[in-house]
Amino acid sequence: MDNISTEVDPSEIPEGFTTAAGNGAGGGAAAEKQSEVQQRQAQRDAILEQALTPDALARLRRIKLVKAEKATSVETSIVSMAMQGKLQMKISEGKLIEMLEGTVAKQKSSGAINIQRKKYAFDSDDDDDDDDDDLM
Repeated sequence: MDNISTEVDPSEIPEGFTTAAGNGAGGGAAAEKQSEVQQRQAQRDAILEQALTPDALARLRRIKLVKAEKATSVETSIVSMAMQGKLQMKISEGKLIEMLEGTVAKQKSSGAINIQRKKYAFDSDDDDDDDDDDLM
């Protein structure tokens, strides 16, 4: 049992399969994709560092620890505004708080459920209420 080898020769792997560790031919694509994602994240972080004051950046990172979804949506909007050239100066902590409150308001309004019941002409009980006393 000690002489069982866990190493697999890449030529022994059927076409379309890869090793579990990702060392085979298909592992290169996954590593490429991961490096591309890391590069995008680094570029996004650089844009955020340029667009936010140090206090605002620290607050955004703290919020990201607790509410990642909310922080990501604000980050996306800041990055898009920076890419479009809509930012004239750095975003302060107060402006960041306003943006965060704006995302909370959007989420609350989009999450509201409004039920509208249909009213039918033949289902009106208003006329029948007066006649109930006459039956007794």
